[in-house]
Amino acid sequence: MTVNHISEPAGLQERAAAMKAEIFLPDDYRPAENEPFMNERQLEYFRRKLLNWKQELLDQSAETIEGLQESGRNVPDIADRASEETDRALELRTRDRQRKLVAKIDAALRRIEAGEYGYCEVTGEPISLRRLDARPIATMTLEAQERHERRERVHRDE
Repeated sequence: MTVNHISEPAGLQERAAAMKAEIFLPDDYRPAENEPFMNERQLEYFRRKLLNWKQELLDQSAETIEGLQESGRNVPDIADRASEETDRALELRTRDRQRKLVAKIDAALRRIEAGEYGYCEVTGEPISLRRLDARPIATMTLEAQERHERRERVHRDE
């Protein structure tokens, strides 16, 4: 089983390496409200944060694949086998959620490349730095997200 379906888009790694070489970012840097919104340093900070998060997810995915290949043993006890199958199903669901998260990370990286990162896709307003730091894949301001979730809840209840 391979993990090719969630690999880097062609050229993104090269552009990312070139960008990293151009922008100095101290290890203790944190985006601040008193600097221009989505300046080069902030974009580089979020780009690195997203790339590190993606790498962690890909590493975990590789570990899961190894674990699933190794756990393919024959368990004679039916209760143990059922327990192992439940664990495997849960692990696969978790990895599927992480696969979708990697796709969202890739979309955020593309928004950085396009100069659209950090702005609400609904209102066009800047997304707060605190929100982006907590959820770097956010595409809406907190207010727009809450309105979206309320509408979703109303439609789900109908």
